[in-house]
Amino acid sequence: MMRTISQNTVKTQKSVDLRDCGPEGCDIDWLSSRRHETEIDDVMAFTEFATALGWGDGLPVIPPTESRVREFLNRNNRYADEQICILPPADGECTVEKIAINAVMAGAPAESLPLLIATMEAIADPDFELFGLNTTTAPVLPLAVVNGPVRDLLDIPYQHGCLGGARTRATAIGRAIRLLIRNVGGQEANVTSQTTFGSPGRIGGILFAEWEERSPWPPFAERRGVNGDAVSVYGTMGTQNIIDTTSTRGQEFLEMIGKSLGYPGANGYSPAMPFAEMMVAINPVWAEIIHRDVPRLEDVQELIWKHAAIDADRLLPKHREQLEAQDRIVGGKAYVTVEPKDVLIVCCGGTGGLHATGFHSFGSCLTQTRALVPGPDHTDPQAPAKS
Repeated sequence: MMRTISQNTVKTQKSVDLRDCGPEGCDIDWLSSRRHETEIDDVMAFTEFATALGWGDGLPVIPPTESRVREFLNRNNRYADEQICILPPADGECTVEKIAINAVMAGAPAESLPLLIATMEAIADPDFELFGLNTTTAPVLPLAVVNGPVRDLLDIPYQHGCLGGARTRATAIGRAIRLLIRNVGGQEANVTSQTTFGSPGRIGGILFAEWEERSPWPPFAERRGVNGDAVSVYGTMGTQNIIDTTSTRGQEFLEMIGKSLGYPGANGYSPAMPFAEMMVAINPVWAEIIHRDVPRLEDVQELIWKHAAIDADRLLPKHREQLEAQDRIVGGKAYVTVEPKDVLIVCCGGTGGLHATGFHSFGSCLTQTRALVPGPDHTDPQAPAKS
C-alpha cells in the first residue's frame, strides 16, 4: 500500500550529526508529516483525492509518495525537519520537507530546492508583508527574478517568452512556489484571501531570470548587494505590456515606458498605500539603445519616474484630497513611487524588441533578495551538521 505525505504541519524534531537517508528510508525517520494511506498512484485519480483534501490548484498533481519525497531530499543535503520560515496567514511551518512535498506535487526538479528555500526566506521577511499579500482584495502575487549561473542549471527563462509560454522546467518551479503559499501559507480564495478577481499568476507564478549577458547594467541582485546565484521577490499585480514601434532614441523609449505606467487606478497612486515600488522589464534591444543615450542607470530610473507621474487633476477630488493630506501631491502631480530609486529595472525578453513590461506593485511589499545557498556537503566530516 502506498504511503503519501499530507500537507499537515510538520513537527520539528531534534537534529543530530548523522545523516543517512535515501529513497529506501533513513536511519532516522526525518519525515515527520502525517501520512495518508492510499493505493492511488495514478496522477488523475490522485488529483481528485488531493483536490478533495484542499491540496491542489486545479491542475494535475504528482502523488508525493515517501519514495519520491525521499529521493528529492536525497539529491540535496538539507535536513527534512529544518524550519525555513513561517508563512502567513495560517502561520504554517515551512520546513524543507514541506518544500519537497509541494515541489514533488508540482513536478519541480530536485535541483530547484535551494531556489525554493531562498524564495520562501525572501517572502517570509517581515518587510515583504506576506500577510497583506495573501489576504488582500488585490490580485497580487510574488514575482521571482533569478540571477547567476543557476539560471541555466534550472532552465529559468530570460529570453523569448520568459514571462510565459517558453518550454521550460521553470514552470513547475513557479507552480511549486504557489503550492507552498497555498498549502503551507493557507492562502485560499474567499476563505483567507479576499481577492476580488485573483490572477492567472496565482496558479503558475511568475518566475524568470535576467539576461545578464545582454544587460548593459549590473545584474539586478548584484545591484541589491548579492552576487552570484540569487533570487529577488517582488509583490506584483501582474504584467502590463508596453509597445513602442516608433521610438529610436533612449529618451523616447523611457518617456513611452513612463507614460504608459501612469494610470490613476494603479496601487502606487492609491491613498491606501503609503509607498510603492515599480518594476520594469526592458528587452535587450531597447536596453542597448537606452544605455547608449542614457548611460547612468540612476538617470534611466529618474526619467521613467518623472514620466510616470500623472496630473493630480486626473484623480477624483476626494482621491486627490487624501493624497494631498499625505503630502503626496508634488507640483500638481502624483508619482507612482516615492523616489526614482524605487523604479526597479531588469533586462530580459526576446530580441524582436518592440515591447517592455511593467509590473505594478501591490504597495506595501518591499522587494527582498536572497542568495541561493546549497546544503552542506555531508561527505565532508568537517561540514556543519545543519545549514
